[in-house]
Amino acid sequence: MIIKKYVGKTESEATEEAKKELGQNIVIMNVRPLKKSGFFSIFLPQKIEVTVAIEEESERNQKVYTPMQEQRPPLRTPIVEGGQADTMRASMKTNKAADLVDDSSAIEEKLDNLSTLLEKNIKYSGKEENVVESEVKKQDTKPAQPKEEISQEVLSFIKLLYNTLIENEVDEIYVNQLTDEVEKISKPGLPFDFALANVYQKMVLKFGKSEPIEDVKGNGPRAEIFIGPTGVGKTTTIAKLASELSVTQKKKVALFTVDTYRIAAAEQLRTYASILEIPFRVIYSAEEMKQAVEDFRDFDYIMVDTAGHSLHNEELKEYIEKYIRALEEVMECENFLVLSATTKYRDLLEIADSYSKLVTYKLIFTKMDETGAKGNLYNVKMYTGAPIAYITNGQNVPDDIAVFDAQRIVKNLLGGKS
Repeated sequence: MIIKKYVGKTESEATEEAKKELGQNIVIMNVRPLKKSGFFSIFLPQKIEVTVAIEEESERNQKVYTPMQEQRPPLRTPIVEGGQADTMRASMKTNKAADLVDDSSAIEEKLDNLSTLLEKNIKYSGKEENVVESEVKKQDTKPAQPKEEISQEVLSFIKLLYNTLIENEVDEIYVNQLTDEVEKISKPGLPFDFALANVYQKMVLKFGKSEPIEDVKGNGPRAEIFIGPTGVGKTTTIAKLASELSVTQKKKVALFTVDTYRIAAAEQLRTYASILEIPFRVIYSAEEMKQAVEDFRDFDYIMVDTAGHSLHNEELKEYIEKYIRALEEVMECENFLVLSATTKYRDLLEIADSYSKLVTYKLIFTKMDETGAKGNLYNVKMYTGAPIAYITNGQNVPDDIAVFDAQRIVKNLLGGKS
């Protein structure tokens, strides 16, 4: 993992500098205004410092599961016995509830001040170095402490981390990966802060940067196609994004639906289009789709609602694929798989696999306000490798939608207040 700081007049300027050096896949870890110093500092413009991180090539190549692989991760994977961490995990399930009551405040207290926590974990001296690794090197030169004391210190934090992530429904196979990482970097006397910051950084990097709808910059139109099962809120999500693009960003937007199976869905989208004063069409064939695209060649975005379907309904799946292929022939397309955060993990994996056979997609999670455990976002991200674009947290149009914020979700998964 590479961690570096960049300074600019604005956050955007500093971020651009980071992208020039490290590439587009950087993840912003922290943003803060720099303190002015010196007698004439009051005359100097304010500077912004942005801390970014990126996985090194070897880390990026360690993805364990993708939808195209033959076997998905087992749910609640049995623990493989081996190291000290494995021994502790085996006993965690018996006293998890009591330990969470006693110990969860330890993580929450640290997470409430993540900026300071990250500053402790990042050393800036021309080149960046993870302070965890630096601290470990220092500890290697000190006299060894009693083995029992060392083990207890390390395993105590692993136990707390394990319980917190499992409580938030992160799949055990991914929890084990994170706790194993803590065991690797932990040394006698290493502060609790450094271990927590390391886990936080790893999880944020695993989520990666959000990839919302990008500005077409006059090179439109581009089709934004929304796919997903019935009842996850595709139509409402489209209305929220259409409002943002047309009203806030002043873009020319048209709404299409190919969902001719549910009259109510088409009428709902028609109503939103009328309120936003943007064009709306119901499309009945692939040929009609191509003609409609020609009619809106001077627009920026064409947002397409599709019919939700059962995973086992091959006929409807082929029906949707026909329209997607027709759009791909005539214009640039971007696909968003809309999932509900309340759907069971096993079903989410099946849905992800089913749609991955049709298209490459970005993820949108809806109904975030209806669940307290957000581990499925991490699970699905790790399983599919697809970027998360947006989350929605209510029915209000256009307010209840936001660009995905990895730092906020990771803080919540680790027991902090989001």
